[in-house]
Amino acid sequence: MPNNPAHVPTATYRLQLHAGFTFEQAAGVADYLARLGVSHAYASPYLQAAPHSTHGYDVVNHSRLNDELGAEAGHETFCRTLQRNNLGQVLDIVPNHMAISAQNTWWQDVLRNGPASPFADYFDIDWDPPEPRLRGKVLMPILGDHYGRALEAGLVRLCRNGAAFHVRYYDHVVPVSFCTLGEIIETAAGQCDNATLAYIADTMNMFRTGGTGVDAVRCARDQGVLAGQLSRLLEEDPAVARAVDVAVERINADADAMDALLARQHYRLAWWRTASQELNYRRFFDINELVGLRTDREPVFAATHSLILKWVDEGLIDGLRVDHPDGLRDPEGYFQRLATAAPDAWLLAEKILEPREHLRESWPVDGTTGYDFANQVGGLFVDPAGEGPLTQFYRHFTGQTEDFETLVYRKKQQVLRMSFATDLARLAALLVGVCDEHRQYCDYTRHQLTEALRETIACFPVYRTYVRPTKVRQPHPDDVRCIREAIRVAHRRRPDLDERLLRFLADVLLQQIGGPREAEMVFRFQQLTGPVTAKAVEDSAFYCYNRLVSLNEVGGNPARFGVTVEAFHKYCQRMQEHWPYTMTSTSTHDTKRSEDVRARIALLSEIPDRWSEAVRHFASLNERYRTDGMPDRNAEYLFYQSLVGAWPIDADRMAAYMLKAAKEAKEHTSWTEPDGSYEEALTIFVERTLENQPFLDSLRTFVMPLVPLGRVNSLAQALARFTAPGVPDLYQGNELWDLSLVDPDNRRPVDYDLRRRLLAELDSLSLSEIIRRSDEGLPKLWLTHRALQLRARKRRVFLEGDYQPLNVRGEKAAHVVAFARSDQVVTVIPRLLIGLGGDWEETALELPPGDWHDLLTDRPIKQNPVPVKNLLDRFAVALLERV
Repeated sequence: MPNNPAHVPTATYRLQLHAGFTFEQAAGVADYLARLGVSHAYASPYLQAAPHSTHGYDVVNHSRLNDELGAEAGHETFCRTLQRNNLGQVLDIVPNHMAISAQNTWWQDVLRNGPASPFADYFDIDWDPPEPRLRGKVLMPILGDHYGRALEAGLVRLCRNGAAFHVRYYDHVVPVSFCTLGEIIETAAGQCDNATLAYIADTMNMFRTGGTGVDAVRCARDQGVLAGQLSRLLEEDPAVARAVDVAVERINADADAMDALLARQHYRLAWWRTASQELNYRRFFDINELVGLRTDREPVFAATHSLILKWVDEGLIDGLRVDHPDGLRDPEGYFQRLATAAPDAWLLAEKILEPREHLRESWPVDGTTGYDFANQVGGLFVDPAGEGPLTQFYRHFTGQTEDFETLVYRKKQQVLRMSFATDLARLAALLVGVCDEHRQYCDYTRHQLTEALRETIACFPVYRTYVRPTKVRQPHPDDVRCIREAIRVAHRRRPDLDERLLRFLADVLLQQIGGPREAEMVFRFQQLTGPVTAKAVEDSAFYCYNRLVSLNEVGGNPARFGVTVEAFHKYCQRMQEHWPYTMTSTSTHDTKRSEDVRARIALLSEIPDRWSEAVRHFASLNERYRTDGMPDRNAEYLFYQSLVGAWPIDADRMAAYMLKAAKEAKEHTSWTEPDGSYEEALTIFVERTLENQPFLDSLRTFVMPLVPLGRVNSLAQALARFTAPGVPDLYQGNELWDLSLVDPDNRRPVDYDLRRRLLAELDSLSLSEIIRRSDEGLPKLWLTHRALQLRARKRRVFLEGDYQPLNVRGEKAAHVVAFARSDQVVTVIPRLLIGLGGDWEETALELPPGDWHDLLTDRPIKQNPVPVKNLLDRFAVALLERV
């Protein structure tokens, strides 16, 4: 917990900044956020990002603000306006990676000077990979075709900008080392007979050949002096400039000459498909344009965090949300350094926890960003009785019989071959070196070691472990359990793998066998299992296992069909005890569906027979729009669920979503291996079905009764978020109904003028008028406003007060979730509404002793126990305050 709890927000509001929503526009909604009731604006990353970034996670410069957002002037306006409205600020930061665009001067220097660059150690680059042609070089997989074909087609060109030279391939620009230009300058010197130019050329050639013992470090140091001389010469003598340009064009006209020039660079241009097999820098997941940072090194931490920490010191920022800490070499060490540098800041780890996994209490953070809460609360509205019928119909309709665990295993194997082959090869090379030092294991072949690693990673039960190779610290019991479990499952799945080798691998990963090479392997292994899991689960399996897609959420497990009331209470009590300042969220920029879409889809678990009948009817109406059996039934099943959850939705949004889902699924098409015929068939199917009037009529008939019930689910999970242990976050726009799908759909513009107007109206409206205008989202806005006002009044109750499950008695008790916070606030929410049947019968809630007032209906609660039907007769949920 932070030393200064005053910096812990009461509630946050996430703002997605980009060129279409700048600092100035964000400042323009500050007064609205303050009136809504949040205490902090929670901003997406806003350091200088790659041009036209829509999210800010592709940082190119940590020492300046994003120009497209308004730079320093816009930031000052934003911060000043927040302060004027008594709002704090939380900032999303990106310590794991940077974008490798031309605007990244560190990366450009590395490409220009190779291992001699002062920034070479800033990035996670293997300068001595197994591939000989990459030693001392960085693979740049930017070409759309094979290297030789691109050169011979004249698509790779040498360009000059003053005394600076670079190679351009379409929009890609990479620098040319100044020390490799000697031949070009020498040719130009002979052409124009200029002695100074000839001297510069001779010096360049000396550096390149190293004939006088001058090494690359001196070349990097002195090339600035030479560049200055050349720059002055080019400016002062047009004849020299013409001669140099002629020499450049000769290179461009000669593929052999261009090849020779590129061979002298500290990078190798390559076909983009080589990345999965030969890339020698760590990426963010499998995105070639995002290179991993070595933030574990103090100079890198200082350079990437100095501006952020300055804002914290100045009081402009109260909290930091750390993106993707699992990608870091040593997450705990990173958080220790960050907490030391910002001791009063509210620190959150964007950590995805598997159902059996808990956040490490040794991390000096306040909690996670709330994926765990989203899955806990969302599971309350899934009826476990529907699991059997839905599973049976799903298998019958789609032909999909694979269980989720098997699917995840298969997807991990797939992405290890498609996206992470080079990372696996690097890890195998380390293991070869480890085995060579132990005579009992030195005869295992590279293939055997690779297969052992591949299988262990594919069977890993969590995103990653956090073993820190030291002599004084034993692995955490959770790490021991996870690694041993992975080894057991790997041997079960692959009995042909030598069990002794697998046990040896486990001992290495648990640092039972130590040494520098073993330590490096531990770090590399842990940095690989996370991206493999993310790509296999979040970005693949979640688009394949479509039994009930409201369960397919980041940090969730679709095989776990619902959450009991008891399990939810247990989770909340654990959070209050260990992580009272964690974030609670139900929609984020990363969620696969908005909270309101999931709330509606969850209702299908209560009506499996009705849903099955509807899908059969939908399919019969739309069969004529399939092309040669495409799309497949699994995609069609996802399509119908998505329509139910997001209806009304237009064909363009739906087609874009389904195309992304198909590419992510990697079953019939993908981002790297697109199948045009399948994608065309899928697009046609979506467009034609949404023009099919009988289908649309049938869809509306099915969806309309679910709309009000889905809204009740939405209100229930919103109130739980506002009152359960932790700090609630609102994702932009979600104070009204928001039926968004995965990004970029959830980044559409938010109508703040509408929200401002509706909020201003609330005080003059009666509850019946608010409910009558449900289609406008007023009930959700009303609940949000009232709950946030209460949190502001009862700050200590929510941040420090205990969590008490309340007793509900009666036959319908399982349909209620009720809890108290320090006997001061009571939350009552319904669940499984269809099964409830609209009749609470004699179900009653036992309140803590005292007098209570319902803030949502503005009435006193006199009875105790109080009939639930009396609590929920006027509004969907109840929020009681002790008076």
